[in-house]
Amino acid sequence: MKILALDTTAKSASAAITDGREPLAVFTLEAGLTHSETVLPMIKTALDSLHMTAHDIDLFAVTAGPGSFTGVRIGISEIKGLAFATGKPCVGVSTLLSLAYNLRPLCENAILCPVMDARRNQLYNALFRLESGILTRLCEDRLVSLSDLTAELAGYDEPVYSAGDGYALLKKAAAIADTPRLLIPQSGYSTALLALDTYENASDKSIFSDSALLPVYLRASQAERELAEKEQAAK
Repeated sequence: MKILALDTTAKSASAAITDGREPLAVFTLEAGLTHSETVLPMIKTALDSLHMTAHDIDLFAVTAGPGSFTGVRIGISEIKGLAFATGKPCVGVSTLLSLAYNLRPLCENAILCPVMDARRNQLYNALFRLESGILTRLCEDRLVSLSDLTAELAGYDEPVYSAGDGYALLKKAAAIADTPRLLIPQSGYSTALLALDTYENASDKSIFSDSALLPVYLRASQAERELAEKEQAAK
């Protein structure tokens, strides 16, 4: 199964094409440009390098959030458009679980703590336990303060590994293991692996349509928060 996967939920953008679990092309770019400028050329380059077109793809995948509101919307829109144009299925997966997939080859019997910077000393986070190759979710994707997460991690006996654009923030505050630089950003390859697992484990494949693909936001956007604050102040 040929999979094209995309992650645009943070500052870097990543695209990958795989044949099942075998990576064929993986691109990660952090060029200071907006994702609207980089994503389509990156997808085209990946396809062209393999002498493929979008119609050769069997499954499209994208991290549906949490993350940057604009980034999430761009990734969702691109994958929805490709799935609609080709009539192929598409899978939206958790950014945080995809980041946990980054860390699986790195450690064994550990706590995986992917983090996305949500600003204001807050993080998008989920916790997973990796034991004997099995990944178990310990909590749902959530918005948590840096101080609360640091205190929670102190209660685990296992080593804690992290990834995501909130890694540097957490590293300064908590006793976590070092993660190699290449495993910290989001990865289109990890997104493809997670999407394949999600697709294969689903009994009803009809749920993976472009119309069913929706973004995941764990809080209101900045504009919505500012509007709510103004309305509250006016009362």
